[in-house]
Amino acid sequence: MTDRIETWPGRPYPLGATYDGTGTNFSLFSEVAEQVELCLFDDEGGETPVVLDEVDAYVWHAHLPGVGPGQRYGYRVHGPWDPSAGLRCNPSKLLLDPYAKAIAGEVDWAQPCFGYTFDAEDSRNDEDSAPHVPKSVVHNPYFDWGNDRPPGTPLHESVIYEVHVKGFTVRHPDIPEALRGTYAGLGHPVAVDYLASLGVTAVELLPVHQFVHDAHLLDRGLRNYWGYNSIGFFAPHNGYASRDGGEQVQEFRAMVRALHEAGIEVILDVVYNHTAEGNHLGPVLSFKGIDNHAYYRLVPDDPRHYYDTTGTGNSLNVRHPRSLQLIMDSLRYWVTEMHVDGFRFDLAATLARQFHEVDRLSAFFDLIQQDPVVSQVKLIAEPWDVGDGGYQVGNFPPVWSEWNGKYRDTVRDFWRGEPATLPELGARLTGSSDLYESDSRRPVASINFVTAHDGFTLADLVSYNDKHNEANGEDNRDGESYNRSWNCGVEGSTDDPDVLTWRRRQQRNFLTTLFLSQGVPMLLGGDELGRGQQGNNNAYCQDNELSWYDWDHVDRQLLELTRRLISLRKEHPVFRRRRWFQGRPIRGTVDIGWFRPDGEEMDDEDWESGFARSVAVFLNGGAIPDRDDRGRRITDDWFLVILNAHDEPIDWVLPHDRVRHWDVVLDTTLNLPEDGEVPGDKPLTVGGRATVVLRWQEKAPAAR
Repeated sequence: MTDRIETWPGRPYPLGATYDGTGTNFSLFSEVAEQVELCLFDDEGGETPVVLDEVDAYVWHAHLPGVGPGQRYGYRVHGPWDPSAGLRCNPSKLLLDPYAKAIAGEVDWAQPCFGYTFDAEDSRNDEDSAPHVPKSVVHNPYFDWGNDRPPGTPLHESVIYEVHVKGFTVRHPDIPEALRGTYAGLGHPVAVDYLASLGVTAVELLPVHQFVHDAHLLDRGLRNYWGYNSIGFFAPHNGYASRDGGEQVQEFRAMVRALHEAGIEVILDVVYNHTAEGNHLGPVLSFKGIDNHAYYRLVPDDPRHYYDTTGTGNSLNVRHPRSLQLIMDSLRYWVTEMHVDGFRFDLAATLARQFHEVDRLSAFFDLIQQDPVVSQVKLIAEPWDVGDGGYQVGNFPPVWSEWNGKYRDTVRDFWRGEPATLPELGARLTGSSDLYESDSRRPVASINFVTAHDGFTLADLVSYNDKHNEANGEDNRDGESYNRSWNCGVEGSTDDPDVLTWRRRQQRNFLTTLFLSQGVPMLLGGDELGRGQQGNNNAYCQDNELSWYDWDHVDRQLLELTRRLISLRKEHPVFRRRRWFQGRPIRGTVDIGWFRPDGEEMDDEDWESGFARSVAVFLNGGAIPDRDDRGRRITDDWFLVILNAHDEPIDWVLPHDRVRHWDVVLDTTLNLPEDGEVPGDKPLTVGGRATVVLRWQEKAPAAR
């Protein structure tokens, strides 16, 4: 580019690049800048700099008439460079717009990407980084949403499916090849129909904010598959777009619209706790060169270094108003302009660190609470980070739900036969009132899961006692070593029919427990298909067939069971109550009961018994305190769920003499006939490590 660019003063707000139909307003915050250059790039990489002369409240801005969608750009910030004081301005580094709605290209990790030379940490490197880093792209804000409306599924009716955009679609034979691995692929009728037939109400997408593939992974021939390495909080990751040049914005919107048409919500896994710029030895890509003090937490008495509670090298400075504004503007943008339905916050405890300690009344949570847009969507916290005091399960504010790590651990321990698990299992099955009830939250505060992207898949949970992460190139040192798993007798692959029988049964036990627990179930995508990762419990860098869904080898029986369980949950409100169980007579009827194998109710001594590994829970559908949208009291059938984690079968005396016959809903041993009956007055043999679900179909008298 050599032609002179016409510029008008423009406006300081909104931040970022905003196309209005005639031109684009560019706006960038930097308190430390002495001069800011907006750099426009043509298709051949030619650069035209435009000095931004207008500054209001540390916001540098200009309006460029005639500049529109597809225009690539970046910033060069002139200012102090003194790493020992935490100042890292260097105009030789082309910087991404923190508010860029689309980004093109990748980091190639050449020396110019860094502010220092590799042989001298204290040196200043003035090599031009522009040929080696991605560019921001002006996007087209206009999109035909048609009649799109958020499904608005209540949390207690939600079933969340954690899924990877690329992994789900890249090997699907019925999705057009050009769309595999993309937003368009996930929005394709084949993908949407599958999700709808499964019965899930929401997809929780692993990170789709623009992210960076780590240099150390590329050096080993690997890539950042999970995407927890964000660099653009407004831009859909360009690697998941079927077309380049800013088209990923429209493609993402079309995916959301297609999922909404099927009644499926879209929840984003978001990473606002750190960025891809890493620590003091990391690259200069955006925030670090724009205003290092404002965007990152620096060590107070040594601002050369970064305060790190994420294990990634840096932590976003949520104490600074501009960082808080960035996060809130990003969240509102994804709701209002991209129509997403909620967020799952990675390492959310970091966002609560207003000073050093985790403070649930920090400024970030105050802003969320009062925001009229963000406070109304689904908010899910991963309630821990790697800093001191970072494990905060049960401690988030009332509008939040949380990944319930204690649910995962307890259910795993119970089914692998650990002693003394019954008391905590009872709490987890009923919504974890011990964690959430005291601050007025309800069972939906608990996002229940047995497996997630981080850790074993369900198939591997029952096939491996130990992690096998050798493919990650870190000598199997990475990943969690304590997995609470059980390989059923053989480590890894086997043809032993007995071992395979146990493994299939254990998978059925886990799924049944998950979907019949109070709270909100989250299913790891692919678990219903029998997807495994060869024992790799940290496949963050495995962007290959180890992680991708294998649609040619599907466990049809497991898939059908998953569909049945989700359907059972949807059909019976007794499994998705909005309020807590009381465990005592309410208006003459008891809502829940716990029984031992002889048919007698559990007492304190039974709960405290360390060797007991079997329990039955009675759920009274006639004692649900909830009402429907028209104010009518909700009633349901009676259910008896028997969980036996002993190796051997147990004869159960069924409680409730008035029930002459129980209907068999399911038996994870597959021995009892589906839709059959069992007499209520005779002992029922429940297989070893098995779950039996029984129902009395006659309506119980409703409480008045």
